[in-house]
Amino acid sequence: MKNLYNIPALIFILFISFSVNSQQDIVEQLNKIAVINQKVMVPMRDGIRLATDIYRPKTDKKVPIIFSRTPYNFNSWGDGKEKNGIYKRAYEAVKRGYAYVVQNERGRYFSEGEWDILGVPLTDGYDAFSWISTQQWSNGRIGTIGCSSTAEWQMAVAALDHPSHAAMVPQGFGAGVGRVGEYFEQGNWYRGGVEQLLFPSWLYGVEHDKFKPRIPSGATQEDLIRISRFYDLAPENPKVDWSEAFNHLPIQDLLKNVNGKKEIYDKMIRRKPNDPDWYTGGLYHDDMEFGVPSFWFVSWYDIATSPNIALFNHVRINAKDLGVRDNQYLVIAPTLHCGYTRASENTIVGERSVGDARLNYDEQIYSWFDLMLKNIDNDFKEKTSRVQYYTMGSNKWQNSEQWPPENIEMTNFYLTSNGSANTLNGDGKLTTLKRKVKNNTDSFLYDPMNPVQSVGGGVCCMGNALKGGSFDQQEIELRKDVLVYSTDPLKKGFEVTGFINSTIYLSSDVKDTDITVKLIDVHPDGRAFNIDETIQRVRYREGYDKEVFMEKGKVYKVNMTPMSTSNYFKKGHQIRIEISSSNFPRFARNLNTGGNNYDETKSVIANNKIHYSKKHPSSITLPIVIN
Repeated sequence: MKNLYNIPALIFILFISFSVNSQQDIVEQLNKIAVINQKVMVPMRDGIRLATDIYRPKTDKKVPIIFSRTPYNFNSWGDGKEKNGIYKRAYEAVKRGYAYVVQNERGRYFSEGEWDILGVPLTDGYDAFSWISTQQWSNGRIGTIGCSSTAEWQMAVAALDHPSHAAMVPQGFGAGVGRVGEYFEQGNWYRGGVEQLLFPSWLYGVEHDKFKPRIPSGATQEDLIRISRFYDLAPENPKVDWSEAFNHLPIQDLLKNVNGKKEIYDKMIRRKPNDPDWYTGGLYHDDMEFGVPSFWFVSWYDIATSPNIALFNHVRINAKDLGVRDNQYLVIAPTLHCGYTRASENTIVGERSVGDARLNYDEQIYSWFDLMLKNIDNDFKEKTSRVQYYTMGSNKWQNSEQWPPENIEMTNFYLTSNGSANTLNGDGKLTTLKRKVKNNTDSFLYDPMNPVQSVGGGVCCMGNALKGGSFDQQEIELRKDVLVYSTDPLKKGFEVTGFINSTIYLSSDVKDTDITVKLIDVHPDGRAFNIDETIQRVRYREGYDKEVFMEKGKVYKVNMTPMSTSNYFKKGHQIRIEISSSNFPRFARNLNTGGNNYDETKSVIANNKIHYSKKHPSSITLPIVIN
């Protein structure tokens, strides 16, 4: 893709660092060891054919397959980066004795049919497995791999339990997770019932127009190879200033306003969090079976860290097959979306240094595939902990046999103030002593036309509107509509590792509003780095299958969608919580009217109050590691 929004294309299966000298001709090297068969049109059960490139070792022996299925462009006849990228991935697999197969989802580039998010119908994935596993060069064992949209289709297909789908390496896979436990993200579309605004900009960059040029159905492989040398079918979209475009109302017209392709967005923006359509597509939900051993990769600053970890736990506990339950492994890196291999001796995530976060990803992934696809009795299980996670602050990799680690103590920190927690200069406090919580409230005015601006966080694909990662939040904390609660400087450091729960007691003079919570690590010099964030639309406080609006002045208990982290708060640092009602453009603004929100242009200013008392103990619960 040749436009501003090519982040998804760049993150397409970034799972290896290449051993071939950069000065060598990778194509020449690959041709020495591989049989290359490009633009193979693999038939689906309805006759639609999907464009597939195959790279396999020059051997008469049957080999296992590493399979990547993607909506992104992998035309090897593109510019140097595209060409070398696909060939290098193939080279690394082939030299290790694997066939490397990459396929476009239906409706993408040279594949026939019409595209929809997550590569539906699910039968396409199943049919691709059937075709690949029966080829004369295949040993019948397939491992899937990929990051972002190259990973997200894998979970729902894993529920179909194809006999050849022997292993998975899903990375940054949150947009494939629908409902798991208390998380109803519906493929990252929601967090706490609030729309995540990454999708308009992502769809603008990847969705092909319904009037796109099309290869005639039934084109021969010879013709497709010849044509692909001249046309990659990748549109070059006009650039958009998303820092301005996200301000447009109603949000149902965001793509229309920038002349984008709006067909998919039009139907999805109208879906509520528990709409039946979420359960008919390509998402994985926790009432589905799961039948594939998996090596999961998650990031602390990704779109869906908590639900991703929750899915790992769900499979570990609930998969019917003991062998599947026992073959689930997890890595949590301190990086951005799909940024695993970008860790360095001094890994910077946003503005925050988290130290040397490198890990031997290549070695572990291929050891996993050797075990699962080749049945090699190697030392993967002896050398690989169930969970490998990076603790920021202490800046080290740690290991555990479960998530969270068993040596944690859930500790309540109560919010309190003298009635003026507004801004970092206010009197908001966090205390572990419930008796010190005063019967009080803090109030702020939330104006949707002047929302609290997002600064960093777990984001992806938002163009120039928002950068992901950890940034100093002090400027935001000077706003009157941001309540700030901090501990005293810590007398000794301690580690917080696990899921983070928060309960906020709220009253308002509007029918509906949002509550945001942000966890902050405050340095002695005042720098305040964001760790994680969450949000909740209050109308969904009693569940996502119903909307319950507020009555003026009545106090409501709001349980926030849990956050997660592993962070060491050093001696002299402070733990801080920010509370407000907006985090924009990370999340869509609540216009406070109680209406649909997606089709509205006018808003109401909300006077929101946070309550603290024995009856209304607003609090955050941190998983503190006990040594």
